[in-house]
This record gives sequence, C-alpha cells and structure tokens, in this order.
Amino acid sequence: MKSSLPKVLHPVGGQSMIDWSIQLARRVGCEKIITVVSPNSDALKSHVTAALGDSAIAIQDPPLGTGHAVRAAEAALSGFTGDVIVLYGDTPLIPSTAVEALFGELEQGTGVGVLGFHAREPGAYGRLVTNGNDELEAIVEAKDASPEQLKIDICNSGVMAVRSDRLFRLLSRVTNDNKKGEYYLTDIVGLARDEGATCKVVTCQEADVMGVNSRVELAVAEAAFQSRRRQELLESGVTMTAPDTVFLAHDTIIENDVVIEPHVVFAPGVHVRSGAVIRAFSHLEGAIVDEGAQIGPYARLRPGARIGEGARIGNFVEVKKTRVGKGAKANHLAYLGDGEVGANANLGAGTIFCNYDGFLKYTTRIGEGAFVGSNSALVAPVSIGKGAYVGSGSVITEDVSADALAIGRGRQVEKAGWAAHFRVEMAEKKKQTQT
Repeated sequence: MKSSLPKVLHPVGGQSMIDWSIQLARRVGCEKIITVVSPNSDALKSHVTAALGDSAIAIQDPPLGTGHAVRAAEAALSGFTGDVIVLYGDTPLIPSTAVEALFGELEQGTGVGVLGFHAREPGAYGRLVTNGNDELEAIVEAKDASPEQLKIDICNSGVMAVRSDRLFRLLSRVTNDNKKGEYYLTDIVGLARDEGATCKVVTCQEADVMGVNSRVELAVAEAAFQSRRRQELLESGVTMTAPDTVFLAHDTIIENDVVIEPHVVFAPGVHVRSGAVIRAFSHLEGAIVDEGAQIGPYARLRPGARIGEGARIGNFVEVKKTRVGKGAKANHLAYLGDGEVGANANLGAGTIFCNYDGFLKYTTRIGEGAFVGSNSALVAPVSIGKGAYVGSGSVITEDVSADALAIGRGRQVEKAGWAAHFRVEMAEKKKQTQT
C-alpha cells in the first residue's frame, strides 16, 4: 500500500477493511471473533481492541503461512466447540449469504467447507478440484496444477469453515514441507478426506472475494462496493438520475421514493427517509433527513444534523449538530451550527449561528414560525422566540421574545454631497503623487 497505515485499516465505503470482516462475523452470529495480527502492528491491535476487547487479539510471530496464522488463534478459542469461519482482513466484500451457506454445509455433516468463485482469468489462483457435484477433492496451487487442472475456473478464495475440534486437530498435522517452508491452511482438505470426511465447495461472485493489496486494488474494491450498493438501492425504490456519480458509505440508509440527483456523496452515518429529495452536489455525513425534506443543491449536512419533515436546506447551506423542524427553511448561504430551529421558521440568506468563542460551543434556538432576515449573525447562546422577527443585517446577542421584532444594527446616517466632495479631494491627491 506504500502507507504508514496498516493495509487492513484502509477504508472501503468509509469503513476499514478489517471492520468489514468483523461486521460480517457479527452479522452471521459468531460468538467469538479473534483477529490474528503480527507483533509489530500496534495500530491494528489498538483498533481491534477498541472494537472487540483485549481477548480478541492473537499474535502470529513469526508469520509462517495461513495454517500457522489460524493455529495462533487456538489458545483464544480454547473451550469453544462450535463452527469456525476463517476470514481475511483484506477481503471486505464477502456477503453474509456465502458464510451462512458454508455453515449450512457443516450442519449437514460436511467436514470442511471452502468458499470458491468462478474466475474470468484463473491465472495464479489455486484451483478447486471437484467431482462435479460440489464435493471438493483437492485444492491445487496453479504452479503445481496439471494442464487439465489449469482449465478449471473454480478458484479458491481462502475462506473456510470447519468445526473447531476438527480444525485444530488437522492443523496439528500440517507440515511445512514445501518451497516456502510455510504451513498452508489448504492442506487440511486432503487431511480431512484421508479421515473419510466430506469437503464441499460453496461458490460466490468473483467480486465478492476480491482481495486488496495495493491502492489500485483498493480503488477497484471501492468501485465494486459502490456498484453493488447503488444497484441495491435502485431495486429498493430509490431514484438516482445518474447512479455512477452518487457515492455511498457502508451504512448509508436510503428509503424508497427518495430522489437523488447527480454528484451526491453520502459519508458514514446517513439515513434518508422516504420521499426526500437530495439535490445535486450535496455532501451528507452523520445526518438524518426526514420524509419529504429537500436538501441542496450544493448543501452540506455534517454530523448531528437532523432535518425535519418537509424542511428545506438549500444551496451553500451548512448544518452541523442542529435539529431543523418540520417545514423550516434555510434556502441559501447559511451556517447552522449547534442549534435548534423550530417548525416553519425561515432563515434568510447569510444567516450565521455564531456558535464558538474559541474555547466552547454554544446553542442557538429559533422558535416556531420565527423569521430571521438576511445577513444576520446570531451570537450564541441566544434564543429567538416563537413567531419573532429579526431585521436583516442584525447582530443578535440577547434573547428575542416571542412575536417581537429585533434589530441589532447601527442607525443609517446620510451626509448630503459627501461622495462628490470626496471624489474631488482624492483626485487632487492622486494627481499630486503622480507629478
């Protein structure tokens, strides 16, 4: 990856690749999740510990192959007698249905379940040799395959499911008698068959088991995720007029009958409810948009934004940690930070919530039906009462009562003839400096 960040902490869909594997394990109901790491991966260990606790870490030192990595987790799984799935931290897009299918095979008495895929170009992938009925006879590395075996397009993803007692018993018999001097997890297939156990293949799409080892492959994985998620949303009743220009996060929730215009970015933590419209060139993160609301174009919703039913957030409006009530409007050129906006309030162009004094954040509250004139600065903490008006160009530093009119600006003064006199005076000064 040519990065100081460990490979598996690089994100796809706004979530690190290792978290994709952790979330997959959680979705399929795994009781224990053990992450095998190298002793020098402090950033990775800290990340996993924060997500799963200290007991979720197993150290592989030194790294001696995939079989050796799985054996490193044996102590952490001491006393566990259930099924084990071996996942990879750099393979973020495996669907839960594939893992559930592997567990299903074990429930039917299969000794080892292996996840395979049909490769367009099998190349250097290990081949899964079957009897034509999904029963796995062997896993053959490409360099060791015969010409006939190289024609096989069912390839090994590396993902396996085995009962814990069988897994570690077989791994104890795996040797490193090979060119690399490593212990291969794939060797347990042959050992299981020698014991008379059946091994089965479950297949998925090639993109589902895409591994990431470079920035180029990271971009390919991101594109695969985006394509899949867009398709899911379209099929669920979401309208996207230019789907390829819409970017989604791993946890984006968009309900049916939402319309998304081109060039919209959803960062993590967004939920858009039915009937809302997200207009072009908007960016949303950590925000909730209620039914029928309209966002954008060119709007930014930051974490903590909650846009009420039928509310409107227009072009070049930024909302952060603010609840905007039903039917309220901020149609252009405003900053709403750390606030509450009541139902049907109207915030004019250039309205600013002055929420920060350089040390602390403060709250601005706008009452229902209030009207804030254009180019107004509301210096928090401050409240504008229900139905109150704020005159355009005001700086409001004190609370405004309900139904009152507040004007916080200097009185206009006019000096007749001043401009003409000023021009004559300045023209003469300029002439003198040029001579």
